[in-house]
Amino acid sequence: PQSAFNSAGVENRKMLDVKTVVTAAQAAQQSGAGRFCMGAAWREPSDEDMAGVVEMVRAVHDLGMETCATLGMLNDEQTEQLRAAGLDYYNHNLDTSPDYYGEIISTRDYQDRLDTLERVRKAGMHVCSGGIVGMGESLTQRAGLIVQLANLDPYPESVPINNLVNVEGTPLAQTD
Repeated sequence: PQSAFNSAGVENRKMLDVKTVVTAAQAAQQSGAGRFCMGAAWREPSDEDMAGVVEMVRAVHDLGMETCATLGMLNDEQTEQLRAAGLDYYNHNLDTSPDYYGEIISTRDYQDRLDTLERVRKAGMHVCSGGIVGMGESLTQRAGLIVQLANLDPYPESVPINNLVNVEGTPLAQTD
């Protein structure tokens, strides 16, 4: 449903302002959270977007919380900006196995994802990377995702495996 190519009824919104994000992080912290994750559903952040994100990460980090972000693909300069701002974890899922990826995603290739994970690791941040099951992939392809993640060196500190949520208006709405 995150794709701009789908008509899932998801409204495109501007990035939240720093004050709104910090208020949400403070509420989470007061409720016992030690880590706060910030995310955006775009292919990759623009320079303008990065300035706001860096400010958010720094402000949440200054609260004494661990920080996490998921922002799409990153280049070397962006990973360094995030590291310098205090980002602890970066989430960038591989989504599925290399041999099934092209059936699901057309806006970037698998190597783009691996390159972003390598940049994040090189910048000294922790990696959170997993995938989604239930997108029509075979059991062998599910195992292929796990093999890919297990062969990252070092492997991710966090490996979220999500179940597909079928959303009307998307190509996988009727997937079992």
